[in-house]
Amino acid sequence: MRIDRRRRTLPSSSTAQTAAQAAGHGQDLVSIALVIAVAALLGLGFLRLRQPPLVGFILTGVALGPTGFGFIADSANVTLLAEMGVIVLLFFIGMELSIRAFILSLRQALLVAGGQIGVSVGVALLISAISGTPFAEGLILGFVVALSSTVVAMTMLDDRGELRSETGRIAVGVLIAQDIAVVPMLILVTSLGGEGRGGGEIGVLQIAVKMLLAIGLLGGLLWWLGRRGKLRLPFSAAIEDKVEILALGALAVCFSAAALSGVAGMSPAYGAFLAGIVIGNSTLRSRVIPVIEPIQSVLLVAFFLSIGLLIDLTFIAEHLFLVLSLAIVVIAAKTVLNIALLRRTGSPPQVALVAGLSMAQIGEFSFVLAAAGLSAGALDLDAYRIAIAVTALSLLVSPLWVSIMHRLDGLAAEHRESYRHAFAIAYARELAEVSRGGAALVGIGRALRLRYRALRLARQHRRDRADGA
Repeated sequence: MRIDRRRRTLPSSSTAQTAAQAAGHGQDLVSIALVIAVAALLGLGFLRLRQPPLVGFILTGVALGPTGFGFIADSANVTLLAEMGVIVLLFFIGMELSIRAFILSLRQALLVAGGQIGVSVGVALLISAISGTPFAEGLILGFVVALSSTVVAMTMLDDRGELRSETGRIAVGVLIAQDIAVVPMLILVTSLGGEGRGGGEIGVLQIAVKMLLAIGLLGGLLWWLGRRGKLRLPFSAAIEDKVEILALGALAVCFSAAALSGVAGMSPAYGAFLAGIVIGNSTLRSRVIPVIEPIQSVLLVAFFLSIGLLIDLTFIAEHLFLVLSLAIVVIAAKTVLNIALLRRTGSPPQVALVAGLSMAQIGEFSFVLAAAGLSAGALDLDAYRIAIAVTALSLLVSPLWVSIMHRLDGLAAEHRESYRHAFAIAYARELAEVSRGGAALVGIGRALRLRYRALRLARQHRRDRADGA
């Protein structure tokens, strides 16, 4: 009888545990549904306002994140999806890259990327020397500011139809050069905290070897592919009409190359970019791009959500003036620097302006560099939080900044008298709405004044009649 009773209690306990797990999963699904719905609504709202929808995705992360309403308390899964989104984006860019066009822009890309890093690090070290902060901290912050966001820049250029133009070609070249430079930056940042495997001459040698290896591998691949026709991959004839196999196979190649690159001590995005170049120069290119693009779009939404989750509203509220000032100064300074470097290296004014604007924000790899500096002990917690806040805000503001400047640029190209005049024309409809509203307010004010004057005259007339009586 005891055995029977025990057997009767076990299923009830198991059922209760299963029910609790099901309820927990149900709550998780509610949170996921809420996040997706809010992201879609805010994205649609910004689209209706003629602004990039990615701003809405970032604000979704801010609103629902740990310092917002708290619907997303643990951002680990979202961060993993965001990292996957960056890798797939680089893979996609590699597939769409024209080798001949990239080789033509390689010299300019290296000069511009080198100028961005050199100026940013120089200014950061100067400020560090004046303020008395450690050299390592200034160097890391210079690296953080120097990088631009491949994800945001490519998305904005693609939204405006500029990705496959000369502007997009130049911007992609500079961004890829920056991504390659992340490899020695990470090694150097880790060694600054004393956690690198080698120090002194050995550490410098490791950096030089990996940098030369990355550049040599990319250059050799471009040279080899440029001398031959389209590659015919194994089983291409059998799978070219199988959508599911194409998607799985392309993602397998993408993440395998990213993993190998990461294990080798380089950026995983660099490996994904090389894999994309190989697939893009194969006979399967036109088949793979349509099946990968929707997956990339979904993962990029996760990336923008993760940016919003990183924004600490409490910290920003406590240091609002400092964070906003730094974000505005960084975006404006990077815009001027980018345009100047692009003009100095031979780009026309129109191309330099649009490409420079697209790279005005701080990049996603800056989060990685800041985290590496913090874990190595080379960056203190307050500097890390400021770097994260300024980076996230620059990514949030950048699409709005580009949207405004792009409208002005289109009118400046028509040889308007000034940017003030161009601004008035670019926002004529908005200004007309404000003018109509102002005119209505003026009319209401005039009517109220006339009414008040009439009432005062009537009151005076009644008083005069009363005095005469």
